[in-house]
Amino acid sequence: MKKQILLGALAFVLFASVSAQSVDTPVYLDDTKPVELRVEDALSRMTLEEKIAMIHAQSKFCSPGVSRLGIPEIWCTDGPHGIRPEVLWDEWDQAGWTNDSCVAFPALTCLAATWNPDMALLYGKSIGEEARYRNKTILLGPGVNIYRTPLNGRNFEYMGEDPYLSSKMVVPYVQGVQSNGVAACVKHYALNNHEVNRHTTNVIVDDRALYEIYLPAFKAAVQEGHAWSIMGAYNLYKDQHCCHNQYLLNDILKGEWGFDGVVVSDWGGTHDTDEAITNGLDLEFGSWTNGLSNGASNAYDNYYLAKAYLDKIKSGKYTTKELDEKVRRILRLSFRTTMNRNRPFGSMGSPEHFDAARTIAEEGIVLLQNKGNVLPIDLNKASKIAVIGENALKMMTVGGGSSSLKVKHEISPLDGLKKRVVGKAEVLFARGYVGDASGEYNGVVTGQDLSDNRSPEELIAEAVSLAKECDYVIFFGGLNKSAGQDCEDADRAQLGLPYGQDQLIEALSKVNKNLIVVNISGNAVAMPWVKSVPSIVQAWFLGSEAGSAIASVLLGDVNPSGKLPFTFPVCLEDVGAHKLGEYPGVKRENENIWDAKYNEGIFVGYRWLDKENIKPLFAFGHGLSYTQFEYGKVTLDSKEMTQDGKIVLTVPVTNIGKREGAEIVQLYICDKKSSLSRPEKELKGFCKVKLAAGETKTVSFTIDKSSLSFFDDKQHKWIAEPGKFEAVIAASAEDIKSKTVFELK
Repeated sequence: MKKQILLGALAFVLFASVSAQSVDTPVYLDDTKPVELRVEDALSRMTLEEKIAMIHAQSKFCSPGVSRLGIPEIWCTDGPHGIRPEVLWDEWDQAGWTNDSCVAFPALTCLAATWNPDMALLYGKSIGEEARYRNKTILLGPGVNIYRTPLNGRNFEYMGEDPYLSSKMVVPYVQGVQSNGVAACVKHYALNNHEVNRHTTNVIVDDRALYEIYLPAFKAAVQEGHAWSIMGAYNLYKDQHCCHNQYLLNDILKGEWGFDGVVVSDWGGTHDTDEAITNGLDLEFGSWTNGLSNGASNAYDNYYLAKAYLDKIKSGKYTTKELDEKVRRILRLSFRTTMNRNRPFGSMGSPEHFDAARTIAEEGIVLLQNKGNVLPIDLNKASKIAVIGENALKMMTVGGGSSSLKVKHEISPLDGLKKRVVGKAEVLFARGYVGDASGEYNGVVTGQDLSDNRSPEELIAEAVSLAKECDYVIFFGGLNKSAGQDCEDADRAQLGLPYGQDQLIEALSKVNKNLIVVNISGNAVAMPWVKSVPSIVQAWFLGSEAGSAIASVLLGDVNPSGKLPFTFPVCLEDVGAHKLGEYPGVKRENENIWDAKYNEGIFVGYRWLDKENIKPLFAFGHGLSYTQFEYGKVTLDSKEMTQDGKIVLTVPVTNIGKREGAEIVQLYICDKKSSLSRPEKELKGFCKVKLAAGETKTVSFTIDKSSLSFFDDKQHKWIAEPGKFEAVIAASAEDIKSKTVFELK
């Protein structure tokens, strides 16, 4: 009896204790309450100084929480291809950790080349798990700036030239990252389309091009992907820096699109306290990025949104209205991330992540040309394989700017090929050319010694001699992550390949008919030797599993299914930004501002080539397979569409080859008569379909008036004009398979 009384008393005490705790738990710490109530409760408990501290950095990649209230700090990490190694608190130097090596995923140009939203979801989920394991709050990626010029040094971080393709690929990436309780930070908003003079370029672009070409991927990330953060760009638009731009941030992003997340400045992208207060910036990072040397005892107090803002509030120039709104957004982010007790723990460097990196790489590799079916390599006919070129062994995960990584491993193309053919063929290597022999970026060292003092003539002679005695020759060239190539903060000097590679390729083509050129780059390159080389592969920057993925495609273990997310022009004069100017812009007299007017307007990429009737080197959407596909006739479920209706298009596709493969069926729409100038056709649908040999599948597309609309800058709204439209089914922007006409009533 005494035991029962004692147990009952103990239960009562425990119940009372739990009840008291639930009563005493502040609303902002009660995750059963709505987020907006928690935000307001936390905001009401904060001092003015705590609010000011929360909206700017306290270190290179960290901003304060409120320790008094148990609100954690916010930690950012560079992406978008892998989790950046840790740096010191106030400096860019490596922190010297031994447990911050990551998986390098393929660059986003490769992801876009898969044309597969499932791959984007896998990518986002995997990299989000790595960020979560490292306890990061914000992953600084993905990038979705439009491919306007092939000289942009940062194109490799983006998703190509077409706003529809970019939009469809960015949404699952964002959703995958954020499923881990880590915020995706979509960048660089907006109009950051080249790197030269990136801090001082004022973009002049008409509203049609802004809304139809340069904003759709950001809009999709916000409204469909529900991105929790956006990064402002370095450049100016309408003479205001994009990190505090009334038009882009307040009017469009937060106004028209209803964005409820955090606007983060790019590092060093903030320039004015008053504009930062009023024009939509929420969280300032990277001002005076040389640590504590610029400023008083604590440079972070001298940020534009720090003491200067506090003083303006205390002087009465501003109330706390704007400040409270910034803090609300940051608190909302915290409740979605660091204060979400149910978010998963993540994982890092797992076998699943390496598998994901390899799968994405294999799907993104593009077979550009394959005359005589030189590929896949037939090991029954290959006793010796010559591998030539610096890019066969040079690490590509180190360098390129903020996306530089410290990886657990990176399999080179040479090592990947050797492993794949071991015991079946001999792989022999010749350097061929010397590019950049360095192997260090921001304190991360590759450990490779690529120095070679031989002359170009000696290197070519050695390569040619080797090529003569081998059954196959694989040249691995292209670009690298060095300044002036595929690298942040600078643009390329030319469309052509550097380091005398053209001369080397021409020499190799004369001595071996089984020449395969593997171009490793994040950009289009000129190919004056295109008619002399039977097989050309676009291999991108593929990350940790690069060599394994390339070997799988070259040997036929994987049937290539990637397609180009941007056009390969023959020359720069075939690009609107270069034909019409203005690239990189015109410097103002007596002012360090470069005005870059986008004279080509909406005619970017294949839209420009269609308008000017220019044949590309390789078209947008182009990519071959080791099998062949046959398209049937496209049909409609109705020849008429009402303003609020839909039409379903169907087209049968058959694999008429001898092996399984995947085809990317593309839908373009052409407005037959419009009150405003429109492109000849625009991508409005795509579907990647896998087919066994001999198999037929029917591919369907559903379109509504949004697929037919253009942005009317006079009315400032999207318009779908009644009239006739043409639906175009294609295998690329120039490989048209079937057409049909319908009418919008």
